[in-house]
Amino acid sequence: MKIETIYGDLPTLETDRLLLRKVRMDDAEDMFMYGSHPKVSKYTTWDRHESIAHTKAFIQFVLSNYANKQPAPWGIEHKADGTFIGTIDFGMWQLHHKSAELGYVISQNYWGQGLATEAAREVIAFGFKKMDLVRIQARCFIENTASARVMEKLGMTYEGTLRKCWYLKEEHQDLKMYSILKDEFFKQQHKLSP
Repeated sequence: MKIETIYGDLPTLETDRLLLRKVRMDDAEDMFMYGSHPKVSKYTTWDRHESIAHTKAFIQFVLSNYANKQPAPWGIEHKADGTFIGTIDFGMWQLHHKSAELGYVISQNYWGQGLATEAAREVIAFGFKKMDLVRIQARCFIENTASARVMEKLGMTYEGTLRKCWYLKEEHQDLKMYSILKDEFFKQQHKLSP
């Protein structure tokens, strides 16, 4: 498996309510709307978007990664209204170890509807089926109970707290670590199927 195999032409994924597809420049306004919101950026690794120019620069970086067959996120589009509501991706993909880290962000207008879980479940399935992953992990700030709940709903196992593991938002942060293994995920899927 090579990174270029997956990111050479990032496939569109679909769930009941969501379209997971490449980010486009015309997503800038929707992305700026949530990226500039202090509650959304509070628990992310990136700083709040200060201007639409900041958002467009980020999108240009993503488009460049697509063009160069490098890791880049899926955009999350809400099918019912066509709104661009967030991104989801794998960071730190370690090919030799067959592991990757899941990250996601959702617009505050769509919180509490199970959409992050829905998007993540589809991306996790893609990771295990198409990327030959054995382990997928995710981390969140210890105060980010909503993100921890998403990981729990995905059937991820809490592995512990990484104390002061990242320097973010001008202080060292404690992060909760969760993971799910390929065989665990497919056992869960089998139980959920009729």
